[in-house]
Amino acid sequence: MNKKIITTTNAPAPIGPYNQAVLTGNMLYTSGQIAIDPKTGELIEGSIEEETKQVMENIKGILDEVGITFENVIKTSIFLSDMNQFAKVNAIYGTYFNEVTAPARETVEVANLPKFVNVEISVIAIVE
Repeated sequence: MNKKIITTTNAPAPIGPYNQAVLTGNMLYTSGQIAIDPKTGELIEGSIEEETKQVMENIKGILDEVGITFENVIKTSIFLSDMNQFAKVNAIYGTYFNEVTAPARETVEVANLPKFVNVEISVIAIVE
């Protein structure tokens, strides 16, 4: 098995028994990212748009670490504490992707998320 642990200071450090991402073969699997500022370790508490932007920037930091971009993402999973926030999250999320080549995605409302955040996103990407 070829399993490489990916870590970067451009995404929050793990707060449990997991890693920011795992690379196996040419597939990158990220852990769910929430709106923690990797520089301060503090949770971004503002609008859903601000949370989503921080989440996407955390994902970008992981993608950058392995030399890829959002174009390499083939699947995303979005978890929301309130589906009524979907349009706002989608508006920010959409700025990170080309609509023509956007990845497959699911969006799910959940009862709760770590640290009681409003949004958590993970991705699967191809590393070329």
